[in-house]
Amino acid sequence: MRETTSSLHGQIVEEDIELTLVELCRASGASEQQLTLWVAEGALDPLERHNDVPTGWRFGGSSLRRARIAVRLSRDLDIEPPGVALALDLLDQIERLRARLR
Repeated sequence: MRETTSSLHGQIVEEDIELTLVELCRASGASEQQLTLWVAEGALDPLERHNDVPTGWRFGGSSLRRARIAVRLSRDLDIEPPGVALALDLLDQIERLRARLR
């Protein structure tokens, strides 16, 4: 009898890390323009906003997770920035509701 195995690859991201805009671009695969639009729409929230200049923004680990999801929504489903923000908010709401059920 044959046995099949599959593996799951992932990366643990600490919540207390801080990433610059450029680092978040590299880690998420998003462009600076995409990240800036997602911040403007409320999809991402920088931890710090030095003079509200994008190069001064700092992002946490949760922003990296959200940015990666946003990239997939934008690329795979061709969703515009306002739709990405809405989808991320709805996904967060689903996650909170599931946590309450446990």
